[in-house]
Amino acid sequence: NTNAPFGFRYIGDVSGGSLTDATTYALVQSTNTTAIFSGDPVSPDGSGFIVQAAAGTTQLNGIFRQVEYLNSAVGRNIWSPYWPGSGNSGNGSALIQANPFSLFVAQALNTAIVRADIGGNINFALGTAGSTVTGQSGATLDQSTITTTNTLPFKIYGLWSDYAPPGAPGTDNASAYNWAVV
Repeated sequence: NTNAPFGFRYIGDVSGGSLTDATTYALVQSTNTTAIFSGDPVSPDGSGFIVQAAAGTTQLNGIFRQVEYLNSAVGRNIWSPYWPGSGNSGNGSALIQANPFSLFVAQALNTAIVRADIGGNINFALGTAGSTVTGQSGATLDQSTITTTNTLPFKIYGLWSDYAPPGAPGTDNASAYNWAVV
């Protein structure tokens, strides 16, 4: 497994729904200077907007996908895979994955998530900054937080090796940085 975080990538729905079944719009406030990347968990800010969730946040609005905002450099609205945190002239309209039955695949922060962890709850980490080139998040699953405590934002549904072909990235469950489905 390679240490290459990519955030939370939507792979389906527990009940078999489609990508559009699980999406909704939320606003990002124009004064928000923190970048939000595709695959980042987002949470409410208390005033009707969303922000990049901090590790340890238990109340999530969903997973950030993309945003439309007025880019002051080009003078028009653009769609972007990430909220830049600056260079915008207004609030952003973000598309987020908000269905609580959505399934995501994400990389473990360091040591492996194992089969015995399935059914446990887990938190996330934002240790690696997202990419302004691809717009992709650097969020990971923090396996040091695995517990039965139901206040953590994600439940481990399976290991990526149960979904992907043998030898695919993230499928070595005995090594660090494997991928899990939450």
